Parts: sequence; structure tokens; C-alpha cells
Amino acid sequence: MTDTVIDVEALCKSFKTTKVLSGVDFQVQRGEIFALLGSNGAGKTTTIKILSTLLQPDSGSASVCGFDVVRDPKKVRECISLTGQFTAVDGLLTGRENLRMIARLRGVMDVNRTADTLLARFGLTTAANRRVNTYSGGMARRLDIAMSLVGTPAVLFLDEPTTGLDPEARLEVWQTVRDLAGGGTTILLTTQHLEEAEQLADKIAILHGGQLIAEGTLSELKKLFPPAKVEYIEKQPSLEEIFLAIVGGKVGK
Repeated sequence: MTDTVIDVEALCKSFKTTKVLSGVDFQVQRGEIFALLGSNGAGKTTTIKILSTLLQPDSGSASVCGFDVVRDPKKVRECISLTGQFTAVDGLLTGRENLRMIARLRGVMDVNRTADTLLARFGLTTAANRRVNTYSGGMARRLDIAMSLVGTPAVLFLDEPTTGLDPEARLEVWQTVRDLAGGGTTILLTTQHLEEAEQLADKIAILHGGQLIAEGTLSELKKLFPPAKVEYIEKQPSLEEIFLAIVGGKVGK
């Protein structure tokens, strides 16, 4: 039995005359955190939308949990959950009410137990009966991710999950993502925060000009960077330096 949960082959997508994806290939394994890096317009969100069945590709193929995103979109949706760039919670409802609402929409049998379990898991029990518009940014984002886990999806797509969060809230979300992957959830995240990928990802892929120009573990990507200069100490390159070196080499090509 294969452990490949997300399989993308020769994926292409254009909007009018603008080519956004030009033959993208990658795989994500079960329980892996896979980070997709790229500048604005690189095709990160388009890739997420295709994998979550919100867009259809022009050509190529993609499957999630063994189901083709074009031929079996309903089956794909049963396996996944998506957290977008902006927190999608109802600020007038309490944390518990938000979770209960999603549980009903997803056809969960015991909505109260589901809500209480997720509130406890994400450290929100004491704030469960407060309106969400009184939550901090980190708390609201944790609730947003908790809502994505109603129904226990096998795959979670996180599209720039820490956009707009302060450093403390970002650390809260990072720990949440680590805990989810530790529990067996497969996670594909997009980010422009290179430190985020450096801290979280088992594997990193860099999108540039609609193509995947580099992929591997952080250690593998470091090998693409020029050897460290030895003066008094050997300085290892950061992921940001690696990213800029790789992308810079592609400019104008």
C-alpha cells in the first residue's frame, strides 16, 4: 500500500493569457508537512485550489487520497479540509457555537462532544463561551484550524496560515501544525514566511514562474547553496538565503 497521499503530475493552469502553472510535479507522503514556497503570483494558491477541487486544471493530473480531483471531486472533499489565508470564523458566535455549526454541516453525529474535544485539543476550553470577536489573532486562527478538523480529514491544506499574525500568535499556530502532523494528518501549506517552512516542513518545494524549480528537505536544499565561507566560524545558510539564491538564478530565464 502506497504512502503517497497527494500526487501531482504535469499540472498546468492559465487565466486568459497568463500561465500560472506550467507542468508542476510533486508528491506528499502520509503524515508529512510539505511546504510550497513562492513569491506573489508564483501559483501557490492556484495549486491549493486545484487540489481542493475549487479549480480545474487545464491539463495534467492530481489526486488526493487516491481520488482524482477532476473525476472524483466529491470523494476528494470527503478526505480534505482547507484553511485559507484569512480566518473564516463567525465573530458573533462563541468558539463552541462555531464548532457546533461546522459539525452539523459536516453531518457529525455528536456535535457537542466533537466541539468539546476540539476546544480542549486547541487550548480553547476556557474561551469556549466567549464571542470569537473577543479572541486574540492566535486564538481565532487556532479555532479556524480546529473547525477544519471537524470530521477528521486525512489531509489539511493551509494557505498562508500565519498571514497577519504577530510573532507570538505565529508560534501558537506552528505548534498546532506540528501536533497535527504528529497525529498523522498530512499537511500541505503555502507560505511566504521562509522561517515558517524552515521550522515546520519535512519537505520544501519552491515555485517560480509557474514551475517547481527546487524540491527537497532543508538539508538537501542547503546543498544547492554555495559552500559556507570559513572565517572564524562556518555560517550555515538560512532557507531565506537559499530561496533567494535559487529564484535569483532563474530570473530572466
